[in-house]
Amino acid sequence: MRVVVARTTQTAAQPLERVLRGSCWVIDGDTIIIDKIRIRIAGIDAPELDHPFGKQSKWALVKLCKGQVVTARIKPELSYDRMVAECFLPDGRDLGAEMVRAGMALDWPKFSGGKYRHLELADARKKLWRAAVRQRGMMGAVERSLD
Repeated sequence: MRVVVARTTQTAAQPLERVLRGSCWVIDGDTIIIDKIRIRIAGIDAPELDHPFGKQSKWALVKLCKGQVVTARIKPELSYDRMVAECFLPDGRDLGAEMVRAGMALDWPKFSGGKYRHLELADARKKLWRAAVRQRGMMGAVERSLD
C-alpha cells in the first residue's frame, strides 16, 4: 500500500490531498479496508449485513473490487471509526456510483449533495427501505416497533 500526499500549490484554500492506493478487503456494501485503514465510501448508504440485501450488497462490491487496485481520496470527515473517501477503480469508475447504479446502495444526499441520486433504480428506496429509514434518522423507532 502506498500513501500518496499530492502536493500542488499549497494554499490555505487548497489543503493537501491524501490518497490511499491498494487492494482492498470488503466489509460491507459501503465499507472497505486498504492497508488496515477502514474506509467508508463517501456519499452512499448500503444496507447492513443483517438487513435485507446486506449480503448481496457486500458481494456486489467484492465483485467490483476483486483483483483491482482501489484509489481512495480521503475526505476530512470521519464516519464512526472509519475514514471517508471517494473510491475509484483503475479505469476511473467511482465505486459509490457503481454501487448505486447496481441497486445495492442509495445516494445519501446529506453527505453527497445528491451526486448519485440520478443513478438510483426506480425501486431502490423501496427495496433498501432500512437504509432509506436510517437516512431520515428514524432507525431506532423502526427497530423498536419490530421487536
